[in-house]
Amino acid sequence: MDKKYYVIPKLNLPVLLSVTLLLAASALRVFCCARGLIPAGMLWTQGVLPVCAGVLLALALLLDGADRLYRTAVPALLVCAFFALDTLLANAPLLLLRWCLYLGVWALYYATVRRGVSKWLLSALVAGALLCRVLRGWSALLLPAGSYWWFLPELATLLLLAALLPALLAMRERECAGWVPGWGDRNDGRRLRTVDPVWRVSPYIMITRNTSSNFLRDSMECSALDAYIRRKRQEGLRGFGALHVVLAAYARCVAQYPAVNRFISGQRAYARQEIEISMNVKPEMTKESPDTVIKLYLEPTDTAEDVYRKLQATVSAIKRAPEQDTSFDLLAKALDFIPGLLLKFVVFVLRTMDYFGCLPRALTRLSPFHGSLYITSMASLGIPPIYHHLYDFGNVPVFVSLGKKYHVSELERDGSVARRSYIDYTFVTDERICDGFYFASVLRFFRGILQAPECLDTPASAVVPDIR
Repeated sequence: MDKKYYVIPKLNLPVLLSVTLLLAASALRVFCCARGLIPAGMLWTQGVLPVCAGVLLALALLLDGADRLYRTAVPALLVCAFFALDTLLANAPLLLLRWCLYLGVWALYYATVRRGVSKWLLSALVAGALLCRVLRGWSALLLPAGSYWWFLPELATLLLLAALLPALLAMRERECAGWVPGWGDRNDGRRLRTVDPVWRVSPYIMITRNTSSNFLRDSMECSALDAYIRRKRQEGLRGFGALHVVLAAYARCVAQYPAVNRFISGQRAYARQEIEISMNVKPEMTKESPDTVIKLYLEPTDTAEDVYRKLQATVSAIKRAPEQDTSFDLLAKALDFIPGLLLKFVVFVLRTMDYFGCLPRALTRLSPFHGSLYITSMASLGIPPIYHHLYDFGNVPVFVSLGKKYHVSELERDGSVARRSYIDYTFVTDERICDGFYFASVLRFFRGILQAPECLDTPASAVVPDIR
């Protein structure tokens, strides 16, 4: 059954207007506090509370609007609390009625962003409240000119209310038949709450990825692989090679063994919703050409041809303009402008935000350290595969390295000598995402695909979901 909820798919003019009004309301409220326009006894309820509510709501709209709009319910509750506390001077029956009203408004807001209740009812309530507030404050303009300063707190309140309208207009309804992000989830993964206690405890004992790494080396015999590659090239897939087959095979492994697409962050296990592949590429095969990082997004149902076209499109865009920086390069250069001591603090802040799942999705998409798999190929360098460490920053749980092809003369049962080709590969894995038996099953399945790659011509017949 499809589930409905609201998101803000992109930063547009209504969102920017809402954020501007929220920050303006907060700044004006701070000015009012500094000028003594708010009584000292109400400084926390009429000063600190609305400022915090406005700033937090602006940040939530910018950082979480695209995928976790429900997080705006927290600052929205602070906004409702501010308006409720603004009525403390009313008589008791009316005060209780107003408090119930504001609680109901917040409940409606939460039901709108989380459960997909029509936003137009909430928009009408906010517009009505704004109109009543304008009519109430209009009388202040009839005061003597010297008393206009006392209208500024009311103006800040009006700006706070007005900011809600463009935010509501920017919301778009989304339908989803599967997982819907909720409290405790990250923007790049669903929290696994029903794993065995051993797996919930182990991240607190094995804290980092490098102290939780397993290392494996294996070889693949290339007879079937070479024949498959030749056939694909004859079909017009120019440049099709072993890397495309390996990536397609890994996507097929995720389709059947979804636990390999988990990750650990903040000592909690999450199931990733996408297959994100990070890799280093050179725009030109020269010593002077700098490395750059690309990210490839695959589906569990992707065929080898799908993987080929996605990778070719990404790499070709870089090679067409080698002088232009990728998004990750621009991010790295921006961080490089920060002085060393301050940069260390910035990285600490980023680590802390990542720990609590507060990094915006736009940033984790740029980061090569956030993904399902990091892969590197030593074939172009002519060296065997390396055991590459996992990164403690980010959440990549698997690192794969492919070596160069080499030839071996092997003695057959009949006494003849056969010449065969092999490619060695290594896996470095975070053992906290699944047990050894499970990962051994994945490797057997992976090796079986490489020995019969024709199965990658058709999409996966079924995709196994991770535990609920």
